[in-house]
Amino acid sequence: MTQKILIFVLLLVLALLGYKMLQPDNTTSNPIANVATDTPVDAAFTSTDLDDIPPTYVDSDATSTSVSAVKPILTSSASASSFTCDGRKHCSQMTSCAEATYFVQHCPNTKMDGNNDGVPCEQQWCR
Repeated sequence: MTQKILIFVLLLVLALLGYKMLQPDNTTSNPIANVATDTPVDAAFTSTDLDDIPPTYVDSDATSTSVSAVKPILTSSASASSFTCDGRKHCSQMTSCAEATYFVQHCPNTKMDGNNDGVPCEQQWCR
């Protein structure tokens, strides 16, 4: 019986030594800075921060001729200044052609003009 206990203790000691040897060494000469406490928190980034940046258009085909995009007629009585960029990107989130047009012209990363002809939401709002 004592021989089984002795073998068990020996195996336990070997397992602990093996475990300690396989652990990564966490001691470094340069301690890691705590970013949460060392860095001041800035204000949240909003889409209004990008309002003064003009959009960039790239024509990938050098031989194509530029055609002015068709401007949809605003059918809503709401003025364009009543809309604000609030993160909406899709036609299903819009309530009118005027709103969709405002978002495409003034807000970044919209996904409402699939064929890039300047008319957003052609199937839902701007027919």
